[in-house]
Amino acid sequence: MRRKLSGMAAILTILIGSTGFAENGDEQLLKVREAVWRDWFANDAQGLKELVPPGTIVISSGESQWKHQAEVLQSAIDFQAQGGKLIRLEFPRTEIQRFGDVAILYSAYFVETEMKGKRSVSSGRATEVFVLHDGHWTNPGWHTDAEK
Repeated sequence: MRRKLSGMAAILTILIGSTGFAENGDEQLLKVREAVWRDWFANDAQGLKELVPPGTIVISSGESQWKHQAEVLQSAIDFQAQGGKLIRLEFPRTEIQRFGDVAILYSAYFVETEMKGKRSVSSGRATEVFVLHDGHWTNPGWHTDAEK
């Protein structure tokens, strides 16, 4: 029985690792992902420029035009100019696929913001591409869809 349980534990470990759940080496990647989102809401242009390179392509739910780095930076400026404030940011589920220096994060997200005293909540899914470049993760592309 003990041998059977030990074997099942080994199989579970292999399965969990292969399904893309965050592993110990992915903490830095998850921190960078969160920094990209928080830098956008805070209009941290320097942080965004470091994490979102010039060749970035962004596809967002409900928007007909795709964005690039300049539009990402401008949208952060616009959010702040309109008095936007991040209240809460959560990623209740994230799975990661790693391919050498490239990682793809599949996430569910939850965002609560405040604009001119009025709070709003949105949630959805995000597929984000990260590339390890010179020892640092960058986020050159993502696609989001909204549920609410």
